Amino acid sequence: MRVGLVLVALALAGCGADGEPIRPQVNTQVTIGPDGVSTSTGVRIRRGPVSVGVQL
Repeated sequence: MRVGLVLVALALAGCGADGEPIRPQVNTQVTIGPDGVSTSTGVRIRRGPVSVGVQL
């Protein structure tokens, strides 16, 4: 239930219904090492002192 409420709040803030829309920050990293090539992508949303991020 709480996860659903957080997702709804993020979607509402992201569309700008409660003010200016929030622009997400996207980071992509490519690493080449002895095990081959690996990639990593992360998305972060910041609003005031609150920051929420996901790293894949």
